[in-house]
Amino acid sequence: MQFVDDRGRQTASRIARAVEIEARRIETKFSRYRDTSVVSEINRNAGRTPVAVDGETDDLVRCALEFKAGKVPTGDEIDALRPLVDASAVSRRERTVFLRRAGMEIDLGGVGKEYAVDRAARLLREEGVRSAVVSFSGDVRTIGSRGDGRPWKVGVVDPRNRNRCRFAVRPLSDAGIATSGDYERGFVKDGVRYHHILDARTGWPARGVASVTVVAATAFRAGCYATASFLLGPAAGLTLLENAEDVEGALITDEGEILATSGMWLLSDLPGGVWEGCREA
Repeated sequence: MQFVDDRGRQTASRIARAVEIEARRIETKFSRYRDTSVVSEINRNAGRTPVAVDGETDDLVRCALEFKAGKVPTGDEIDALRPLVDASAVSRRERTVFLRRAGMEIDLGGVGKEYAVDRAARLLREEGVRSAVVSFSGDVRTIGSRGDGRPWKVGVVDPRNRNRCRFAVRPLSDAGIATSGDYERGFVKDGVRYHHILDARTGWPARGVASVTVVAATAFRAGCYATASFLLGPAAGLTLLENAEDVEGALITDEGEILATSGMWLLSDLPGGVWEGCREA
């Protein structure tokens, strides 16, 4: 997190600490890797009983359901699990969440990080900060400009060469920027790349796209569209972004081709050459 504030180091340190506390709160509450989280409680009760949740959890599950979209498992293992991948079997009723089938699990990791970024940005706004950039592992929310009048610059990494950036995003003011890619969590075995963005129709990693970067009003909205576009593939994914209101984006295909929406050039250095270095101070 970087932000510009002229009220002194003590105030800046207090704000920074408040944002860190908020991010850790969201991690503790929603991570499926924590046994005490609300997500773990929902998963433990799959097929048994609904779990009462608060308004924040209910809203986050609702938003996640709106986009349904090391070891290689066998085809039989995939086929056995596919019936458990069904958004319609997730029940939200009177602030309870219920997974109707035993063995199902819910994971808010696909939207939780973007939600945390937006919450951090909101906290900064409430504290009076007017110039900031928040980045949680590549999901970004900007507030205003850099403080010197120039826009923030966010580099989009080459998915096949992590030391190289393909293009820069320059949001004009408040914006959310998110990237979904096959290079952060995955591995290559026998010449085939396996990654964490799975196509629910097949149970296997989605193919055709290496990364998608989306710019929207919030990081949450950008992240949802980035993942959905990735899953749809190059042509349908670009169409989704082009038709979405107040959303711009660019896909990098498996072959390295960049496909951008018609308005992306206003928010980036596309079309243009590759620039080196993913960050500019």
